[in-house]
Amino acid sequence: MDARQQQYLAAMGITAWQRRDLAAEAEPAPSPVSEVIDPSAPVTEVEVVPIRPVTAMQAVAVEKVSEPSVAQVVTAESVTAIPTIAAGDWEGLQQQVDACQQCGLYKTRMNAVFGTGNQQAQWMIIGDAPGADEDKTRQPFAGEHGLLLNAMLQAVGLSRSAVYLSTTLKCRPPNNRIPKAEEVSICSAYLQRQIELLQPKVIITLGEATARALLHTQQSLTELRGRVHHYGEQQIPLIVSHPPAHLLQSPLDKRDSWQDLQLAMSVCPTLAVV
Repeated sequence: MDARQQQYLAAMGITAWQRRDLAAEAEPAPSPVSEVIDPSAPVTEVEVVPIRPVTAMQAVAVEKVSEPSVAQVVTAESVTAIPTIAAGDWEGLQQQVDACQQCGLYKTRMNAVFGTGNQQAQWMIIGDAPGADEDKTRQPFAGEHGLLLNAMLQAVGLSRSAVYLSTTLKCRPPNNRIPKAEEVSICSAYLQRQIELLQPKVIITLGEATARALLHTQQSLTELRGRVHHYGEQQIPLIVSHPPAHLLQSPLDKRDSWQDLQLAMSVCPTLAVV
């Protein structure tokens, strides 16, 4: 492990252990967190390159409930229709998301948050829903928890531009409330189309709502994390972990997230950065 990776681990609050007989030759102590993560630094938007068009997006069958919870699993009893606005490539899909009025969230949002990053990435990282910073910037994982995610990725030798970032909900729920099942139903279809376009080698879900929607389960995040699941007909490896916003409130769980990233690296250790 080089000095830079040790610095990012220190920023995450994780101790890197080493043998005593090597301690004398150890590299200098990691810099303070303030030197590793600059809170004033903006989250850089990555230029993306459209890829060839593919077939139009399919709707997702999801059971609708009225409670603000995502505990109900996907069934074949109810289908939420998504309008066909444009071709099913990246640009057309983003137009559909920007114009979507299929639930009431479009009335309270500032911006739809589509996704950003390398559209040929091998890693896809998905959060539950945009927050205030994302709503303003149109960028997933913005603000303080975005900086933490950047540091976590850099700790395993990756950059934000090497992965693709998105959220299940494309609009911020008022006051950051828990997503409703019908909202997850509608936006899961957009998310599934993003997965089809990207064809990632591994999916990392940072949140319980996303994990439940993609895995069709009622299990909690604690029950789901720590092992490799598989998504869809292609059986894409899927790993469940804590959202960065949770880690800011519960720093002791950073060690769990570090283990989850190590698990993802064992599944997909190399990335084709284009």
